[in-house]
Amino acid sequence: MAALKAIVGLGNPGPEYAATRHNVGWWLLDALAEGWQLGRFRRQGNAAVASGRVGEYSVRLLKPLTYMNRSGAALAPLLKLNSFDPARDLLVVVDDVALEPGRLRFRPGGSAGGHNGLKSIESALRSGDYARLRIGVGSAPQGADLANWVLSSPSKADRKQIDEVVPDLIQGVALWMEEGTEAAMNRFNR
Repeated sequence: MAALKAIVGLGNPGPEYAATRHNVGWWLLDALAEGWQLGRFRRQGNAAVASGRVGEYSVRLLKPLTYMNRSGAALAPLLKLNSFDPARDLLVVVDDVALEPGRLRFRPGGSAGGHNGLKSIESALRSGDYARLRIGVGSAPQGADLANWVLSSPSKADRKQIDEVVPDLIQGVALWMEEGTEAAMNRFNR
C-alpha cells in the first residue's frame, strides 16, 4: 500500500474569495492537481479533494470548505487513519504577510504566527508538529486593516511574482514528499 501524503491549502470557499491573497494555498493546490494530473476537486465532507498517485505516494490535496477560521475540521477523515502521521505526512500551504510576494518558506513546525487557519489546524491536531509552506503575499500598507488586505486581490505585479514561483513550489512539494521538510527548506526557502 502506498504511503499517504496530504497537502492542505488554506483559503476560503466562494468565488468572491478565489483571487484573494488568503487563497494562495488554493492556487498552489490547483497547480499541483493540474501538474500531477489528479483530476478535478470533488467535495468530500468539509473539503474539496483531488487525489491520486504521485510516484510511490498516494496523494490527497484538500481545500477546506469551512472558511479559514475552521480549517481544522477538514482534517477529521485523515486523523482517523492509523497510518497517517501529521508530523511526517501533512503539509499545510498558507499565505504569509511577513514575506514579500513570491517568497516561500518551508518549515517543519512552529507556531501559528497569528494565522487563524493555522490555529484551527493546530487545534484539530492538538499539536503544531506538521510541515508548513508559507507563500509570501506581501505586507499591508501602513495603517491598512490586515483582514481587508488578505481578503483583497494582489496587484498584477504581485500576482505575477507569486505565479512565477509556482514551478519551484511544485518541485518543493515533490521534494518534501520524497526527502522531508529539511531538504525542501535547504533547496527552496528564499
